[in-house]
Amino acid sequence: MSENREAIRNARELGLPRVMMLGLQHMFAMFGATVLVPLLVSKYFGGEGISIQVTLMCAGIGTLLFHVCSRFKVPAFLGSSFAYLGGFETVSRLSAGKYADMPMNEKVCYACGGIVVAGLMYLLLALIIKMVGVKRVMKYLPPVVTGPIIICIGLSLAPSAIGNASTNWPLALIALCVVVIFSIWGKGMFKIIPILMGVTISYAAALIMNAAGFTNADGSAIFDFTNVAKASVIGFPPFVLCKFDITAILVMAPIAIATMMEHIGDISAISATVGENFVEDPGLHRTLMGDGLATALAGLFGGPANTTYGENTVVLELSHVYDPMVVRIAACFAIILSFFPKVAGLIGTMPSAIVGGISFILYGMISAIGVRNVVENRVDFTQSRNLIIAAVILVSGLGFSEGITFSVGGTSITLTSLAIAALAGVILNAILPGNEYEFGKNPKGDINRGLGINPQNPSSKKNQ
Repeated sequence: MSENREAIRNARELGLPRVMMLGLQHMFAMFGATVLVPLLVSKYFGGEGISIQVTLMCAGIGTLLFHVCSRFKVPAFLGSSFAYLGGFETVSRLSAGKYADMPMNEKVCYACGGIVVAGLMYLLLALIIKMVGVKRVMKYLPPVVTGPIIICIGLSLAPSAIGNASTNWPLALIALCVVVIFSIWGKGMFKIIPILMGVTISYAAALIMNAAGFTNADGSAIFDFTNVAKASVIGFPPFVLCKFDITAILVMAPIAIATMMEHIGDISAISATVGENFVEDPGLHRTLMGDGLATALAGLFGGPANTTYGENTVVLELSHVYDPMVVRIAACFAIILSFFPKVAGLIGTMPSAIVGGISFILYGMISAIGVRNVVENRVDFTQSRNLIIAAVILVSGLGFSEGITFSVGGTSITLTSLAIAALAGVILNAILPGNEYEFGKNPKGDINRGLGINPQNPSSKKNQ
């Protein structure tokens, strides 16, 4: 997408105004997907779901907590996880035992209790990695496994991009073209904020189209400001405390199997993007701990589970500004917005088509990073075992669109497609003969996927 240019690792050299704009770009990159989760959850619970204000607050605080745990080294943003939507829907439909006459707002509290337990499962995996060492763990996650998983993360989001863009293709194409133009032909600051420019210019175009009488493909208005008019200017996020029950826990907690694997893939993608070795320094156990604590904290106060966001990884790729401070500024913006219901509502009016147009690039580049990881690690696809592993991961990750649902003690549990793909890849890699992967054998490739020791970064050699 962009020409090779020197990475900026200290954003302070850009000056405060530019740093603020970069923070806004990261916030806009995460905003659409992050607020979509509570909107969908509210539909499951008849309008009694999770608050957008609480969601923004949890995303901001969760991101800051993650940065503390990762020693302020990893430029990752934590937003709402889509993986738990199936769990929320299942809890909303529970009707046996204590759930028979339970109001929907109370069911949400029990679902959030399950999210707390899911977050604690991250801490368990982090402890295992700390005890046995990341090298032994990564033996089971070679490039032939993590590369296709990253590819699946991006491609699995493709239907979402198409679905949003199809609501208004002209508007989606405007957003897409603006991002492309500023990414390739932009000069100076405009070259490193293509997404923010895409959002701003396409939103202005949408206002003009709406005023001119244009509508979406289904005949609906491009904008709906009803909720903005009803919202107050300032308001404290409506936190609620979670509740615990074994049934809801069994529904929500196992989903962490998927999100933990997604976390490993995302950290690999972030590491490959910025050219740092985050699996070694600050350590995968620290990033898992940060993600887990952020998820548990969000669930505790009635928010959705958090997860590292691929959208913001692509912002890093486009801007070449890798300073984690910029992401923390975005987190602060999210926290501030959580106190302004009217402002949050106004941003929430962003047409789906704009999100879809920008997602064409965001989601596609996630998969492109996975392809790059496979290439740079010289994965030999003349070997049947590698072909089989990659094939099973790709088909599982893209084919099981609805996941696999099974019952445990009468409770329905769903494993998402990414969880199935990750488990299949790890298991096949472990049992098929011919695993010749050796951590550190290809330092350049390992570095580019975030799993090696960077000889130019002495701090990455330290044992954590």
